[in-house]
Amino acid sequence: MPAIKVIGISSSPRRDGNTEILLREALAAARASGAGVEYVALREKRIAPCVECNHCYRTGVCRVEDDFQQVFRGMIETDRLVFATPVFFMTVCAHAKAMIDRCQCLWSRKYVLKQPLFPTGGRDRRALVIAVGGSRSRKMFDCVRLTMKYYLDVLDMKCAANLFVNRADERGAVLRHPSAMAEAARLGRELADPDIPPPAETSEVELYSE
Repeated sequence: MPAIKVIGISSSPRRDGNTEILLREALAAARASGAGVEYVALREKRIAPCVECNHCYRTGVCRVEDDFQQVFRGMIETDRLVFATPVFFMTVCAHAKAMIDRCQCLWSRKYVLKQPLFPTGGRDRRALVIAVGGSRSRKMFDCVRLTMKYYLDVLDMKCAANLFVNRADERGAVLRHPSAMAEAARLGRELADPDIPPPAETSEVELYSE
C-alpha cells in the first residue's frame, strides 16, 4: 500500500509561532508513522485575494495566476491535510483567508458546474485543523470552525479533528503547554494511520485555560 500523503499548511505570518509549532509536532508524528509529509508556509507564498470576477463560474478554474496554483495542486493530491492558523479577530488569519477564498473555484466546480472533484470516485481524505489564540473567550474558535467546515467541504475532505488552544499568545507559549503538544502528536499520528476508519464525527479537542 502506498504511503499516506500528508500536507501541512501553516498560515501564520509569524515564523515559529504557536500554530506552527503544533503543526510541526503533528507532521513529525505523521512522518514517524510512515506517511509522506510536505510542509507549506503561506507567508512564503504570493497568493492574492479573490477578485470575484466569476470566471470560475464558467470554468471551475481560478484565472488569477500566482502561487495559489502550486498550493492548490498539493491540496488536491494529498490524502491528509493539517491546517494551522492563529486566531485574528475571532477567525482565521489573513494568509489563511486569502487562500481559502481562492478556493471559490472549487465551490463553483461543485455547486455551480456540478462537476465532482474526483471524477473516478470519492477518496478517503481527512483533515486536522489547529488553531491557537490568546483570548480567554470560549467563543473564539466558533468562526474558525465554521470557515474550515465549508473550506473542507469543497475539498471533499472530512474534518477528523479540531485542536483548539486558548491563551497562548507570545511566541513559543505552547511549548509550556504539554497537553497541547501531546494532542498535536497524537492527532497527527492518528491522521496518518490508514487502519483507522474515517470518523463519523469531528473530534473536538479544546484546551482552555482560564
